[in-house]
Amino acid sequence: MRDQLSDPETGQGQADPMKAAQEAMRAPLPKRFYKAADVAPEGDGHAVQLDGRTAKTPGRAPLVLATEAAARMVADEFAAQGEVIDPATMPCYRLVNTAIDGVTADPQAVLEDVVRFFGTDLLCYRAGEPEALVAAQRDKWDEPLAWADQLAGSRFVLAEGIMHVAQPRETLAAMGVHLRQIADPVALAALHSMTTLTGSAILALGTLRGAWSADDAWTAAHVDEDFNIAQWGEDAEARARRARRWTEMDAAARMAAALGD
Repeated sequence: MRDQLSDPETGQGQADPMKAAQEAMRAPLPKRFYKAADVAPEGDGHAVQLDGRTAKTPGRAPLVLATEAAARMVADEFAAQGEVIDPATMPCYRLVNTAIDGVTADPQAVLEDVVRFFGTDLLCYRAGEPEALVAAQRDKWDEPLAWADQLAGSRFVLAEGIMHVAQPRETLAAMGVHLRQIADPVALAALHSMTTLTGSAILALGTLRGAWSADDAWTAAHVDEDFNIAQWGEDAEARARRARRWTEMDAAARMAAALGD
């Protein structure tokens, strides 16, 4: 059985252990070498199996997840492959590889990266004008921000424009406490992925916790972009890039839900 499959993504903006795991997946596309993909209990979790044998990550670790539902998502991606195995069409598989080979080795680095996003969260930087954009931001951002304030027991500070504003240490420390409750490395990888994709650790954590849907988080993350599109239109390249990123966001949210986090 082949143990290493490729990942054509660059992983821009990822924490170092996640980058390392993703780089390990960069290789020519291998031919499909199995007939059936399935799931079976293994240890305390559920393994993704190819022709009855547990699949491996590029780092040669067993591809075992905490729940059957999460393992099934990866197995279904393997089952859907054609003559070659193309990880570009396997966002759940790539996420799991990143978690097992990268996050497991250094979860603290990933936690710290998400905390840094809380310090510069998208939802805290508001437009001063035009009024239509100001209103759109209030409509999509105020509720999740209030949720985060309640979770932290402290308020996030808002700024107008793009000049950096420091968040209270107690706010960041409180959010860090909540992050450390995420024990599963796959769930942590999903959170990190959603954070970098949206630019908001608040939107990502709320999605992970089930406070709102991935669709709602995605819409909130693109308020400014959608406002500009309404004014000036959208080019095909930007549309395609956004669609690719949504695939990653959707996979991360579904994986987190399958893990029960």
